[in-house]
Amino acid sequence: MTTTSQKELFRFLEDRFACAQACTECARACATRASLVDPDGPENQELVRRKGIMCAEVCDATCRVMSEQNQVDEAAIRIQVEWCRQMCLESAQAFDGHSGAEETAEACRACARACTEFLATLN
Repeated sequence: MTTTSQKELFRFLEDRFACAQACTECARACATRASLVDPDGPENQELVRRKGIMCAEVCDATCRVMSEQNQVDEAAIRIQVEWCRQMCLESAQAFDGHSGAEETAEACRACARACTEFLATLN
């Protein structure tokens, strides 16, 4: 293995780990935020609750995919990570403007950035 390919492999593994870690943090933040919203509250709170639950589920599934060693092909990984990235961006927008949800929105954005960086290693 050449030095260049070793560096590429290390970057790939580092970005994969960073993406999985960001997904875990985002899933935790979204699940917590969703649990704090009154399910019988106003429509805008219901949207926040649904986005939080969905984002937590997608991030959790993405983390599992990222943790599997060579059991999922690159195309499937790419689709899962892109779905996660998009879900995180949508959730961050839903959390914007809701008191106390700022940290959750930032966790979503951090996860979206990590997903974007990982997708760049697949190109």
